[in-house]
Amino acid sequence: MKTKQCLVIGLGRFGTAVATTLYEMGHEVVAIDQNEENVERVMNLVTHAAVADASDERALRSIGAADFDVVVVAIGTDVQANILATMNAKSLGAPYVVTKAIDEMARRVLERIGADLVIRPEHDMGVRLARQIATPNIVDTLDLGGDYAIVEIEANERLRGTLRDLNLTGRFGVQVIAVSRAGKVEVTPRAEDDVRPHDKLVVIGTGHSLDELRRYLGE
Repeated sequence: MKTKQCLVIGLGRFGTAVATTLYEMGHEVVAIDQNEENVERVMNLVTHAAVADASDERALRSIGAADFDVVVVAIGTDVQANILATMNAKSLGAPYVVTKAIDEMARRVLERIGADLVIRPEHDMGVRLARQIATPNIVDTLDLGGDYAIVEIEANERLRGTLRDLNLTGRFGVQVIAVSRAGKVEVTPRAEDDVRPHDKLVVIGTGHSLDELRRYLGE
């Protein structure tokens, strides 16, 4: 795994979780916040933590925002500071900026000023939870943009046999890209690999084709 250089701006609950988890995963993390208490709380849990105002372009330049692989703007309720920090990071040349938006209007503004990825953690989590409740066999969903998505489904009695015999591509227009059984994952499985009930299949396809497969499984 290549070590990434990450800058996390804003150390509320979300920013702190992002910064400390990235550090635990072996990446280099610089974390900044205007609030000294927030900075002190993560001081020993990241590579470097500092008090700085990311809405001031000079402060971000002195940190070297352009040199980080990823900049995460996790400023919570102050929309103006969030927008300014995102704008500053992009204008200084940061290659990939992920920004947290508190609502749909903020999301649209942040996308317009050049954020590479805009997330709404509580909204996104709510959508994922609702999907999981409605279709419990779907462990997770990754939206690829356009109409494509990657989902993880659990095989039942209707999905039993080799991938060649099941012919999910021909029947539903989906592609199996991994099979997980008892914690062991087989990536890019072969046509002769068999599928058994309770196997987890990671499948890519359009929303329509994935819905067809779910219906077939009785979800």
